[in-house]
Amino acid sequence: MSTLSYLDALVLGVVEGLTEFLPVSSTGHLTITEKALGLKVDDVGVTAYTAVIQLGAIVATFLYFWRDIVRLFLAWANGLRSAQAREHHDYQLAWAVVVGSIPVGIVGYLAKDLISGPLRSLWVVAGALIIWSVAMWLAESRHTMLERRGIDRDEGAVTLKDGLVIGLVQCLSLVPGVSRSGATISAGLFRGINRVTATNLSFFMAIPALTAAGLFEAVQERDHLKALGVGQMGVGLVVSFVVAYGSIAWLLRFVRSNRITAFVWYRVALGIALIALLATGAMSAT
Repeated sequence: MSTLSYLDALVLGVVEGLTEFLPVSSTGHLTITEKALGLKVDDVGVTAYTAVIQLGAIVATFLYFWRDIVRLFLAWANGLRSAQAREHHDYQLAWAVVVGSIPVGIVGYLAKDLISGPLRSLWVVAGALIIWSVAMWLAESRHTMLERRGIDRDEGAVTLKDGLVIGLVQCLSLVPGVSRSGATISAGLFRGINRVTATNLSFFMAIPALTAAGLFEAVQERDHLKALGVGQMGVGLVVSFVVAYGSIAWLLRFVRSNRITAFVWYRVALGIALIALLATGAMSAT
């Protein structure tokens, strides 16, 4: 089993918080970082650790969006009791988030061994970084076209079908290198939703998905996690929370006036560099 120092915990916490919500793939970056730190990327404890410290980023999301979360919850609860309340767009938006959060939970549970095993390869990360960049580019191109025609949709026009489609695409983010936010934002743009709303939906859908994944790993792999160190776990959670909060604020400002294709160049460059390192033997895949 890999050992985890406090420095390792600090570095992994920074990487998690910085990349969880940016469309660059937190799992891919964590896998690369683990390898650079000399950790075994397919170690059960290390895999569980990186899933659990996501909870720090989720707490940051709760705090940043607490007003929106309360608003949507109340709209959903009122809609269950009142036909008039069901006419409000927040009720429909809440259901879109709920429905969109279900597929990734099911697929993640059924494919757990595949995700934590064979897919934890840097060859997979490199390929996914490059391939999904094409999808992001196409999604942004479609959004630009719709925006120019003035027919892109805002939060009030999000439908249950939008939530389901985005949720299904979110399942692809279980492949390291794709990026959960990259998948969900791209899906939203393809559906004709504007960039800011698609980004907000990505954050909302992250809450149930990442919370469930983190708690599941914490329970299932508690013995491995204890072996890595309770203090190290605390460091990772706190650091990921602080860094993620800043990352959320920055991304929301960024997407108001910038395209997500800005991240494509970085993803492709990282993927190519990773392939070169693997092909030359300078770095091993697992």
